[in-house]
Amino acid sequence: MIRAYKDDLMIVPVKLWAEDIEEGAMEQIAHLCNLPFAFHHIAIMPDCHQGYGMPVGGVMATKGVIIPNAVGVDIGCGMCAVKSNIKSNQLNKETLQRIFGGSKEFKGGIRSAIPVGFNHHSKAQEVSLMPGGHRLYALDANNSSVPICSSQFNSALHQLGTLGGGNHFIEIQKDTDDNVWIMIHSGSRNLGKQVADHYNDIAIELNKKYHSEVPAKWELAFLPIDSEEGRMYIAEMNYCVKFALANRKLMMDRIMQIIQEEYDRQREVLHIAVEFEPMINIAHNYAAMENHYGENVMVHRKGATLAREGTIGIIPGSQGTKSYIVRGKGNAESFNSCSHGAGRRLSRTKACNELDLAAEIKKLDDQGIMHGIRHKNDLDEASGAYKDIGEVMRNQSDLVDILTELTPIAVMKG
Repeated sequence: MIRAYKDDLMIVPVKLWAEDIEEGAMEQIAHLCNLPFAFHHIAIMPDCHQGYGMPVGGVMATKGVIIPNAVGVDIGCGMCAVKSNIKSNQLNKETLQRIFGGSKEFKGGIRSAIPVGFNHHSKAQEVSLMPGGHRLYALDANNSSVPICSSQFNSALHQLGTLGGGNHFIEIQKDTDDNVWIMIHSGSRNLGKQVADHYNDIAIELNKKYHSEVPAKWELAFLPIDSEEGRMYIAEMNYCVKFALANRKLMMDRIMQIIQEEYDRQREVLHIAVEFEPMINIAHNYAAMENHYGENVMVHRKGATLAREGTIGIIPGSQGTKSYIVRGKGNAESFNSCSHGAGRRLSRTKACNELDLAAEIKKLDDQGIMHGIRHKNDLDEASGAYKDIGEVMRNQSDLVDILTELTPIAVMKG
């Protein structure tokens, strides 16, 4: 489903795969359409909702500039998923409790191995697990092409392999053939935020100096890509994308090891040798130089996923709804993009104030999903805070094909 819209005040039109877009997000879309460097059109995915400067679920191509706020603070945030040969009937409640751990009865497990929220590892992780490894570790921050990442390297060693908070999650799922999957949603942690804030502040100051025609209140300060500041931001952004992947991979490796050890312990009963398929990974907060409509342009995907023809992607729902492994169709009108998830229906504050705690808990309990909703403040990540993932998928049937449908079994939120 696609709708195109342009009025006399827009420099470029907008093409929407979304319905019922909130007023704040529509205002941000109008700003994007009036940027002097916006290219061809703005594409809005079906999970669109208001963000900072640019709505989440937005795709924008620009000529000559890059916009830190059109990437966001969680640079490189994305999804990864792994399929196992475990069948869902081989994953009972006690086994799940042992795998997740973190309780008086079942110590260890994922909750002990992977810090969540603002927590980091107490010990630095191996330098070799970081992008650039020992080479970046040895760089002098003052001489590096990635000064923020270099200066934050030691701190990032403690962040590597941590989940974060908000909508980040670890989920155990099953597909329609009852195969068990592991899915992780996480990003570049504080490293990405440090880079994003640093270069957005620089962009704001430079735009004042340029007497930029882009109003400061739009929160879309830009950097010319051929400037020193623009080149440095691109280099640091790309490092954060790699760090976010390394972060997800380390968590996935540790989860697979925990599951492997649990099934080794039960081998005499279950008679299964656990196997895992290669990890699927895709990011949804980044910018990249691509060729569209015959020109090389900087494509910003903020809460949007690459859906080039044949690209395998991941579109999660909420913790009480289905998720999907998809294959991109390469739709040029979306700049080869699709949604990154279901998208918020309610802000965090509205969700906590308006949703019914008992009803949201019952919704998950009735499906037999192991979850962590206990208090009113947990409602910011309840299923009712998110759009209908089924409708979201129907609205982008021209962007992706569904390969695998996944149903949640157990969820751990940041």
